[in-house]
Formats: sequence, C-alpha cells, structure tokens
Amino acid sequence: MINIVLLEPEIPQNTGNIGRTCVATGSVLHLIEPMGFKIDEKSVKRAGLDYWSHLDVRKYISFQDFLEKNPDARNNIFMATTKGLNRYDEVKYTDNCYIMFGKESAGIPEGILMEYKDSCIRIPMKQDIRSLNLGNSVAIVLYESLRQLGFPQFQYHGELHDHAWSELGN
Repeated sequence: MINIVLLEPEIPQNTGNIGRTCVATGSVLHLIEPMGFKIDEKSVKRAGLDYWSHLDVRKYISFQDFLEKNPDARNNIFMATTKGLNRYDEVKYTDNCYIMFGKESAGIPEGILMEYKDSCIRIPMKQDIRSLNLGNSVAIVLYESLRQLGFPQFQYHGELHDHAWSELGN
C-alpha cells in the first residue's frame, strides 16, 4: 500500500481525480488542510465518480497533525517537488511509504523541503514548464512506486465485452 499526501490542495477536481486513482491502486489519500474546497463538494465526488465511497481518505488540520498521527511518515516520506534533487524513478519506494504533493499554486513550502532534502523527488520536464497537473503528477509517481513493488494484487489482463482475445489466435 502507498500513501498519497496532498498538502493544502486547492482544486476539487484534481483531488477527486486523485481519489479515484487511489481507489484503483489501493492507496490511502491523506488531505492536509486548509483546502480550497469542502471535501463533500459535488465537484470532488463528480471527478471521483462512484469510486469516492470506496476511498480511504484521512484529513488533518496541519502538516504537524499529519506527522503526529503518522509517526512512521517522518522517515518514510518522499516530497514531490519541481525543486527536488532526485528523479522520481531513481529512488527506492517501500510498502507503506508516503508520497507528498503540495498545493497547485505553490507546491510544498521550502521550509518543509529543507527538512527532507534527501527524499525530495522530481519528474523531469522541459525547463520552461513550471509544473505538471497535480493529478498527472500523482499518477506518474504512484505508478512508478507500485511498479517497483511488483503491482501487488493487481489485475494484469483485461477482457473484452463482446469478444474474446482468443478469437484472434496466437
């Protein structure tokens, strides 16, 4: 299991989308206030579709509250930031690790990043681009962490609705 942590998310559709990704991957979503919306807003649930009721979502009033309630996160957290020194695919993720993402407009505050220098990770991109969409960033890093863990308990093959793959032969 991977823990996704959103620090002060601002856009409800992003959080809904990330919630849906967490359900699909068996990940826990941790939300740290203040948020730019209420968690029960229609736009959050609409983006999460009918998956929202299956989401393991936990809320905290501050980053300090999050750390107090998740003491194992102190030494097992990755900070996703455009300022990171390590590429997201070069670190080793462990089961039950935490991956934190900052708010859409400003990212994770530098004061927090300074405390976690060695676990700051970044997604490579062209120099003139400020950042990727938060939902896309979460999906990229989350799936890399799950790939490293061997996609535990995931379905590996899909089936067609009106046909069978075996109809095509080899």
